[in-house]
Amino acid sequence: MSTARLRTFLAVARHASFSAGARALGLSQPTATNQIQGLEREFNVELFHRRGRRIEVTAVGRALLPIAQQMSMLESEAFNLLRDSGKLNRGQLKIGAVGPFHVIEMVDRYRQEYPQIDVSIRVGNSASVLADLENYVTDIGVLAGLQDDPAFVVERYARHSVILFAHVDHPLARHDEVPLQALQGQPLLRREQGSTTRLALERALDAAEVTPRIAMEIGSREALREAVIRGIGVGAVSEAEYIADPQLKAIRIVGDPVYTETFLYYLAERRSSQVIASFQQCLKAAGGRRGAG
Repeated sequence: MSTARLRTFLAVARHASFSAGARALGLSQPTATNQIQGLEREFNVELFHRRGRRIEVTAVGRALLPIAQQMSMLESEAFNLLRDSGKLNRGQLKIGAVGPFHVIEMVDRYRQEYPQIDVSIRVGNSASVLADLENYVTDIGVLAGLQDDPAFVVERYARHSVILFAHVDHPLARHDEVPLQALQGQPLLRREQGSTTRLALERALDAAEVTPRIAMEIGSREALREAVIRGIGVGAVSEAEYIADPQLKAIRIVGDPVYTETFLYYLAERRSSQVIASFQQCLKAAGGRRGAG
């Protein structure tokens, strides 16, 4: 069975299109179609249902997907190993992340250590980052939350305090730091449900029996920042994600009772991956996983 045919099958399945799958591999559409048809004829199976211009993966195709993904990953790792004799002179590192802030710092360090490795970043929500790891689309996942799943190895990278920020004319902006109780009755801009910053702040507020006035729920960091600039309320953000502005004042919370953490994820079955090991070692050597204590 040709591994080239399996690669084509994976690309067509991922893109739900023969033409898009072919483009992803640098093939012509007829070539991709012929490879899939050859695979189907060889084993007398149907891998896709053709419905006009739409295609759907069949039950046999769905069962083949995880096997083909593993074979593709193993083929890639074998190729890298044989080509570079394990020296990581060339290769790829694919990272999935929920946001750019921490991962850019990591990638900058890694590229300094391994300039020959091509690094790519795929941004999505937590569910898509984990799904990409399971499907071998990415090698490392960078998440703000801790997931209890034996399929993954999880390592804490860093802890970052959550700070407040307000318009420079807001009464709280007269202070460099305030106690959590200063938020009592204050108009607070709340992040969307599921935000790790929101969860961390709400736990701390509940524990301190502090009740702010929720001014608005906002679904992005950019919109939150704009709302604070317009004086709608006080925002909260991980210190690592705060972007200074002449119209804003960053305000620490006394004792740093609110914080978020960044975790690295990879599949447990990929413990022996050299590119994953090189990424871990690079971060440790550069003082990664700050604040782990």
